[in-house]
Amino acid sequence: MGLKEAAIYLDNQFNTYYAGQTVNGRIEYVFDSPKKVRGVHVKFKGEAHTEWSESKQEEDAEGKTQSTDTLHTGNEEYFQISYYLLGSSSGEEIEIPAGKQVYNFTCALPPVLPSSFEGQYGFVRYTVKVTLDRPWKFDQETKMAFTVINALDLNLNPSYREPIHFQMEKTFCCFCCASPPLSVDVRAPVSGYCPGQVIPITIDIENKSNVQLHLVKVFLRKVVTYRATSPSTVTKKAKDVILTIQEGPAPAGTTKHWNLSMEVPPIPPSNLVNCNIIDLDYDLKVECVVPTTHINMKDRKYITIGTVPLVGMAGQAVPQPSAPMMPSDGQPSPTQPAVLPVMPGQPAQPGNLAGGGWALPGPPAQPPPYQSLYPTLTEPVYKVSPYEARTIQDRGESDAMGIAGPARFAPFYPTYAAVQPPPLPH
Repeated sequence: MGLKEAAIYLDNQFNTYYAGQTVNGRIEYVFDSPKKVRGVHVKFKGEAHTEWSESKQEEDAEGKTQSTDTLHTGNEEYFQISYYLLGSSSGEEIEIPAGKQVYNFTCALPPVLPSSFEGQYGFVRYTVKVTLDRPWKFDQETKMAFTVINALDLNLNPSYREPIHFQMEKTFCCFCCASPPLSVDVRAPVSGYCPGQVIPITIDIENKSNVQLHLVKVFLRKVVTYRATSPSTVTKKAKDVILTIQEGPAPAGTTKHWNLSMEVPPIPPSNLVNCNIIDLDYDLKVECVVPTTHINMKDRKYITIGTVPLVGMAGQAVPQPSAPMMPSDGQPSPTQPAVLPVMPGQPAQPGNLAGGGWALPGPPAQPPPYQSLYPTLTEPVYKVSPYEARTIQDRGESDAMGIAGPARFAPFYPTYAAVQPPPLPH
């Protein structure tokens, strides 16, 4: 048999890194007998992939309806680093003795990478795969996914401090005379939040009409545009409701004031910088539900999800980061990095890993790159996303490949439950 166990461990309990940091890890093998190999090989990869199929009904020459399925795909690679930890592709055979064998690996991540993202029709994913390269036999592969975060600091763009404000008004006509209006005013204090934070929402209603307002619903939505390039360039847009809150009713002739709140779950940051085949946005949608004989009022406004919360109250000076500011359109110019300067990775502490590599208390091995900019900011708590991969096995990879870590990989994102967003400007 030979190989009894294979396990990958990284030097970070959440398997979560910021772009530009160094991933250190090791593979541990247990062999029940000596084994001949050409070597042990590691491959790091960062990529985005989109995929969906569409069926088309067409009539053929005989007038029969034929259904054709087209698979649309898109691909983008950010980096690929591979090397031998032992041996080489052209070298002599090596005999690995029986027992436990440990091989260390390391990889410096490029400084600008899109954040990990798992979606319905595509993903941005980072993996490490270690292969026992065996001459004349099937290679034995072990693969693991890890999270990469591209820091999105809400303090770098003043527009994220702007409040969100919906103003909706409707007059109802009945028997040829218009009633006085129903006015709905919905506000949130700022337009940039991080996972773990609560979005405080105030709703003010002045219902001078003769119609009851049944409900005001507020949705936090994820709006994803997937792009495929083969066999042709097409896009697919998916809107998912992440959270819904509602309050009501406001009967005819009443005035109401409601305070509601939405807690942002661990979701990926907006934008996916540098990814050209997946666009990720979030919005708040407000819907005012009125009797079915009338049309509901609806409106939506964009909201930004970041990885570094707004610090300092409105009006207070915010510490100026040493990194260049991003231009106001949010797109980094070629000369300016979109991420903050990163601390060099610290070496892995040998005793620092629990079994499986993700169960250990305490912070990740390397502090977030921006922590030194905001001394008052608490360390984030990394939480697992509700969006997970169906599998991290790629097309063409063997079903016999071992998967290290959870079977259905889900990224971790930084959350800041303790950090209050700035209050509504009065």
